[in-house]
Amino acid sequence: MTNSSFLETFNSLKEILAKYEKNLNITSDKKDTYNLNAGFNEKYKRDIYFGGVEIKKNYVSFHLMPVYIYPKLLDDISPELKKRMQGKSCFNFRQIDKHQIKELTRLTKKGFEYYKKEVML
Repeated sequence: MTNSSFLETFNSLKEILAKYEKNLNITSDKKDTYNLNAGFNEKYKRDIYFGGVEIKKNYVSFHLMPVYIYPKLLDDISPELKKRMQGKSCFNFRQIDKHQIKELTRLTKKGFEYYKKEVML
């Protein structure tokens, strides 16, 4: 894979998260790393990570912390997206198609709604 295809994948994934910038805090916005957090949470006594995108050596990672905190969000994801999972809250891509973007967009929205009710008090 070329750097340009990774950059295209990175930008597509960043777009999914960027919709939530007005409600979350940008903690990193570089050409190869983008991260958002939900601010300080009294219950956990620290800033709570929401998600991010990062270009690695062999793939682009999409992190979505709501699925770690609330795994039921993953109950109805497709087998194709499930195959992309690394660990409990990370999805890795070399390239991403429109169906995966659509599904991650829905999953991110569900995760944000969960955060709004349960984490961003």
